Amino acid sequence: MGNYRNFTLATYFVAHAAARVTRQELEDQLDFVLRHLKLDKVYLEPWRGELASHEQIEMIKEVFQNHGVHVSGGLTTVILTPEGETPKARLFDTFCYNDPKMLARLREAVTFTASHFDEFIIDDFFFTNCTCADCVRERDRFNQQNGIKDGSWEKYRLDLLRRVSIEDILKPAKEVNPHCRVIIKYPNWAESYQETGYNPADQRKLFDMLYTGTETRDPVTTDQHLPRYLSFSLMTYFENMWPDHNGGGWFDNFDTHITEHYLEQAYLTAFSRPKELMVFCFQSMADHMYTPALGYQLEKLDRTLDGAGTPAGIVCYLPDHCQGEDNVQDFLGMNGLPIVCSPYFPAKEKQILLTRSSACDPDILEKLNAYLSTGGTAIVTSGFMEALQGKGIERFTSIRLRGRQATVDRYRVEEENGRGYLYPFGKKPVSLPVPEFRNNSTWAVVKGMHDEESYGMLLKDNYQTGCLWTLTVPDAYPDFYRLPATVWNRIRQAFPVNEVWMEGSSRISLFVYDNDSLIVYPYVMEGVQRQVIRLHVRGAKALTIPAARRQKAIEPLYMRGDEAVFEVNAVPGQYVLYHIER
Repeated sequence: MGNYRNFTLATYFVAHAAARVTRQELEDQLDFVLRHLKLDKVYLEPWRGELASHEQIEMIKEVFQNHGVHVSGGLTTVILTPEGETPKARLFDTFCYNDPKMLARLREAVTFTASHFDEFIIDDFFFTNCTCADCVRERDRFNQQNGIKDGSWEKYRLDLLRRVSIEDILKPAKEVNPHCRVIIKYPNWAESYQETGYNPADQRKLFDMLYTGTETRDPVTTDQHLPRYLSFSLMTYFENMWPDHNGGGWFDNFDTHITEHYLEQAYLTAFSRPKELMVFCFQSMADHMYTPALGYQLEKLDRTLDGAGTPAGIVCYLPDHCQGEDNVQDFLGMNGLPIVCSPYFPAKEKQILLTRSSACDPDILEKLNAYLSTGGTAIVTSGFMEALQGKGIERFTSIRLRGRQATVDRYRVEEENGRGYLYPFGKKPVSLPVPEFRNNSTWAVVKGMHDEESYGMLLKDNYQTGCLWTLTVPDAYPDFYRLPATVWNRIRQAFPVNEVWMEGSSRISLFVYDNDSLIVYPYVMEGVQRQVIRLHVRGAKALTIPAARRQKAIEPLYMRGDEAVFEVNAVPGQYVLYHIER
């Protein structure tokens, strides 16, 4: 594949540097980077609001190629306001795609890039937020023609960027270089694609490849506040969207104040089994303390992934152009439920997850009915229930959401097969919506408690030959971390993946693969400590660690029927791949 066995390592060279760097400066920067990383590829960018010269691009290409690094192109669709013109109503200098001068400049940049490279990637500024008078006029015209009366931007921008993709990106690129492959990178903010014109539903039929932004950075102090599991789940979403056409995962070292938070982007991206790992950007890697740390971990990741197959998990259905309960699936993934994502309804999967985003599919209830009638297990969130209340969800369950809220700090957890109850206390109070349900029609397996009342948190409805589980989602998703381990253990026990589930506290991810392997990763977060967790594996005789220098089988702590229970150490920031011996 390249210098690593399981992935190609790439970086990105931005246009501002391409326009100015000298040969000697580039050689010095490369000396540092190549001392620590086995770089396979660089995406060299001629345009990011300014255009580098032909001579500069060819010089940089030559230097990288002399060091054995393959060179492709890059392009970022931003443009400064031309001198003397009125600024547009836009953010981040994104293009106004109703401005003929800007479109002409875009085509010039595309033509220039395609003339130098047989492949280039478009960085994730290929969207629009312009609300200038021209854009408002065109939106209103489109909406009137299409019967849209609420003045919204979504469908107009989706159509606009589809047309720009064809006429102003792909057509000029192919005209100057018929062999040029054009890759579109999608950003990490998937819930907002449609509002700004990102249109994977149509664009995946147009571009040659796609690429995935897996940057999560510091989730507290940054605007995006993305849970770290997204670096894995979004990769699975795009791989399932267009199998074998997800070029790789792209992360960076910006807004990461803790080294492990930067490295975790690399870990989780790698756990998804990408073709490439893209480190943005070359300039930020040169003479940076993160670079040697990343180089060390990439060697370890490569050894670890020798033992991993294709990711498996509970499939979260996220239809095209959906939004609702943003990233809730990632918080579940960070608490030990193996989650993968798909834009297609997973009718043949044993277990599926449906969130409020899933309810954006107008046919979701008919699909759910067919799925349950064939014996499937569906986990739905309280947001999904709320979105479909009064629209037919009532045929599956007695649960009704009537706007009540409750704060709980104690829990009642029914043991498997109804053998008894456990009553753990939580770390801090948690605020929840109250799902009212009819006793003995819907059954509560986990409940939150407050004084004399209790409220359903994990509820079960049998329907035909299938099973519908409803999971109550806290108002603040990080409150999932406050649930005691006993609660999480019971939730995980209900939804094993490949006959595997985990006992342990919150903020530990379990990644399961189709070749009898799994990875355990505890996050580096406040309050997460080294601990012993238990892995429940049906049909296992032992566990081994393929990447360990000294091979030693881990024997079961005990057997429960044909289920083996193993104890293993879980250390924050340290990932381990286990192979199941049967």
